[in-house]
Amino acid sequence: MVIKIDEYSDIPIYMQIRNQIVMGISSGELKPGEQLPTVRALALEIGINTMTVSKTYQLLKSEGYIFTDRKNGARVRTEIDKSGQITEANKAELRRIVSEARLSGVSKQDIIRLIDEYYV
Repeated sequence: MVIKIDEYSDIPIYMQIRNQIVMGISSGELKPGEQLPTVRALALEIGINTMTVSKTYQLLKSEGYIFTDRKNGARVRTEIDKSGQITEANKAELRRIVSEARLSGVSKQDIIRLIDEYYV
């Protein structure tokens, strides 16, 4: 999986990495049990500080998407909690996106089509 960073984005780099890894897990591009690059390797590949990657991995671990151990590094969890619930933070983000889309003149049907496209 190739991770791309937008240096001009308002989204912090660690969140950009986190979001791309979550999308990779969701899409199946990253398989259950798959090993992620080491902190050092990913930092070198992207050209960022190792502490940023470490922060990302700790966040993903706390959210239940990955697990880590000293021998094998970071891996995608084989079982991710499927509570069937949307977090309050995600609800707020979705509300923001829908609000911006509505202000831009995007129809509800177009938003639903996008959701159908992304929810594969």
